Amino acid sequence: MKELIEFIASRLVDHPEKIAVTLQEDEESVIIELRVAQEDLGKVIGKQGRTARAMRAVLAASRTGDTKRARLEIVE
Repeated sequence: MKELIEFIASRLVDHPEKIAVTLQEDEESVIIELRVAQEDLGKVIGKQGRTARAMRAVLAASRTGDTKRARLEIVE
């Protein structure tokens, strides 16, 4: 999951070297935090959040057999 988000984000931003993805797990969910350069934040979120919503949909579809809920958070 982490690699998938890194791949998608790297294709969207101007500064892919500044991408940082961290993974946090607890009993019921997996939280993936995506950090990008400040000037690339709008590209990752998209108009009215459409790009972020699409990334979350791809993330949800990629989960196979995992009972934990995956959440993507885009952090400034």
